[in-house]
Amino acid sequence: MTIINEERLIQHFIELIKINSESRNEKVIAETLAEQLGQMGFEVAKLPVPEEISNGFNIYAKLPGELEGSILMSCHMDTVTPGNDIEPVINDGIISSKGNTILGGDDKSGIAAIMEAVRCIKAQNQPHKTLELAFTVHEEGGLHGSQHFDMSFVKSQNAIVLDSGGDIGTIITVAPGQQNLKINITGKPAHAGLAPEEGINALTVAADAISQMNLSRIDSETTANIGVVKGGQATNIVMPALYLEAEARSLDDDKLAAQVEHMVSTFETVAAKHGAEIDIKSTRAYNAYRIDDADPFIENVKAAFIANGVEPQTKSTGGGSDANIFNGKGLKTVNISTGMAKVHTTEEFIKIADMVGVTEFLYTYLTK
Repeated sequence: MTIINEERLIQHFIELIKINSESRNEKVIAETLAEQLGQMGFEVAKLPVPEEISNGFNIYAKLPGELEGSILMSCHMDTVTPGNDIEPVINDGIISSKGNTILGGDDKSGIAAIMEAVRCIKAQNQPHKTLELAFTVHEEGGLHGSQHFDMSFVKSQNAIVLDSGGDIGTIITVAPGQQNLKINITGKPAHAGLAPEEGINALTVAADAISQMNLSRIDSETTANIGVVKGGQATNIVMPALYLEAEARSLDDDKLAAQVEHMVSTFETVAAKHGAEIDIKSTRAYNAYRIDDADPFIENVKAAFIANGVEPQTKSTGGGSDANIFNGKGLKTVNISTGMAKVHTTEEFIKIADMVGVTEFLYTYLTK
């Protein structure tokens, strides 16, 4: 296929990544995209979100089509840090940042691809399926925008999120659920030099519990990690309190429940042994999803890749995305690759050929 306007695609992508939009600061990019979508003929709705989530808003947009069928396509508008004042560099068909920021291909490559596919469809006056869009805020660090997305606007039964790496043709059909734990351990302060035996060291309690805990890679479907530890006042005080944040993920809900119970019960048992108090808040971040390869929706997605000479690959992932939330809300959703690589690092890059490839897929899927 040669109908994709590569120059326009890359120019729009660079325009988007130059807009500062770190999580919670999506107002400018949301306003920009809402205006651009309106100019392209979309019906656009600005969907409010709680102020603590973002200074911007979620976007719902609809482009009615002539062909049978309807699909929701989704990307998030925010980036991780450092994501301000990005200076893109193009060398040998690869777009990267100057090296002091991320690039922002996660997830603006998906936004640019969707909008270029639509521009090409319109330029060709090509009949197409009805297209609905869900552009979300604050996906990074908690999938907040999709959790607050007003689903009453959505009429499609299926959705494609463009927010994964890997080869073009990668289709994420299996993704884990995640449980978050916030743990407060309360011991007893004492002078560390004069009477340490009179205290209960919260760090000692945590260390004892963690040493008995199964963490990291549990099995092929399950992981667990303790990622935040905060506590202590001075070296001469037996540490009276400690705060930890942990997570567990699994492709299997029963395994996830078992891992969380193991972590919680270990903390509680060890705290009781040391005479410490413990408070654990356990919350579900998102649920797992699993879509069968033989599902007609998956077959249609595969067919659009095959039509462009791309070999599709269904895969599982260890990460969560807006696809988890939309599946949890009853919308059958897959996550596909835009070719983004080394995301969340200052070495992030994307190949122009991959951006063109995913745009061609979108064009084909919408017009067949």
